[in-house]
Amino acid sequence: MNKFSEKPAVLSHAMALLFLAGPLIVNNLAIAGIGFADTVMAGRLGTADLAAVAVGGSVWAVAFLFGLGVLMAMSPMAAHAVGAGRAEEVGIYTRQCLWLSQGLAIVVAALIGLIAALLDDFGVDPSVVPLARRYLGAIAWGLPAMYAYLALRYMSEGVGWTRPVMYVAVISLVVNVFGNWVLMYGKLGFPAMGAVGCGAASAIAMWIALAVMMGYVIRHPRYREFGLTTAFDPPRGGRLKDLVGLGLPIGVSVVSEAGLFSAVALLMGSLGATAVAAHQIAINYAATMFMVPLAFHSALTIRVGHVLGRGDARTARRIGFIGIAMCGVVMTVSALVLLAFRQPIASFYTVDPEVRGLAVSLLTMGMLFQIFDGLQVGAAGALRGYKDTRIPMVLNFASYWLGAFPLAWYLGVVAERGPVAVWIGLIAGLMLTALSLNFRYILVSRRRLEAGVTMTPSGPPPAAGFAE
Repeated sequence: MNKFSEKPAVLSHAMALLFLAGPLIVNNLAIAGIGFADTVMAGRLGTADLAAVAVGGSVWAVAFLFGLGVLMAMSPMAAHAVGAGRAEEVGIYTRQCLWLSQGLAIVVAALIGLIAALLDDFGVDPSVVPLARRYLGAIAWGLPAMYAYLALRYMSEGVGWTRPVMYVAVISLVVNVFGNWVLMYGKLGFPAMGAVGCGAASAIAMWIALAVMMGYVIRHPRYREFGLTTAFDPPRGGRLKDLVGLGLPIGVSVVSEAGLFSAVALLMGSLGATAVAAHQIAINYAATMFMVPLAFHSALTIRVGHVLGRGDARTARRIGFIGIAMCGVVMTVSALVLLAFRQPIASFYTVDPEVRGLAVSLLTMGMLFQIFDGLQVGAAGALRGYKDTRIPMVLNFASYWLGAFPLAWYLGVVAERGPVAVWIGLIAGLMLTALSLNFRYILVSRRRLEAGVTMTPSGPPPAAGFAE
């Protein structure tokens, strides 16, 4: 490929990623909207209900994310199968992933029950514990449906059809908010259930999400070539082992990252209410903007997997670099917006001058935070496209728990440098993660290229086909 043809190819690859990522951005924002709605609507009920949703939601998130991470293995499995022209494998692995989803639902439900039983030992306010337990009991009924939905979702993402995921997320948001209104506040003849109603509404939304996705997958002709419903497969050890071997490291990585931010929130709690409030403002903004590169992360896994499946290691490597660069550019733009508007952003969240002042300082630190976060999530997505998950898991854990957290704890608590110093630890961890994962991607993609698995680059398929 000469220099005159490289620019159109880069643009074509970038557009293919953008068409894939667009619906996923909407999906991610809708999911974030569900959490926002739960918090706001619980807050209108009073302190006890808000605290129960906050405590129960934290327990739910950590346990739930582990299963979600494991099921993400379906995406690169499907992508490689499609790229290699083995469409029947998509159906085979999807049926096995559905079995896996139900096994995970049982395990995670048991884990949630165990943690709920130990809430008193975690120092949670005794007045909040019973309500938090009932919230968890209500939302846990949605686990089988949500994990089955995720199996179908990641299958659909893996074959390159991300629009159904967007539809389901928007429907789930509407159902969840309406369900909250009915069950939390006691509308349409239902009793007012408070925080428990919030959990029940979430569970109902999960079952409806599964029903909508199943209907789409069964009826839409695009899925017929995969033979998803042509056979009944019992659990098969070999296929399940493939999925677990690929997905378990992802699950550990996801929990490692989520656990880090939970631990940092606890550190902030030891530094006072102002620190907690300011930290929450900065993290909330960063988490919202993170939805964009997170969508590109999934798009990268899909595109790299497709191209590797058809044997084109050279093009796969190029797509990975393009996607990582796009994540970095998006977050750099976000950082510049933050630089220009950090004062108004802080004022939007709070009127307290002390909280606002500290939030501005943390948002300023958030500029570096965002850039490194974008680079690390882009590299992670590209590596998953290569089915490389074990070493990245080790790198994530080491960066977060041997680097970021000890540094944040020492600077913020031991050295008494305050909340800004805690964020220095966070940024250092993300920088380590970004550097190590990007180096890993360079190494893995080069090895794949040198292994002689490359064909003449054929370029990406028409971008529009990947957004359907």
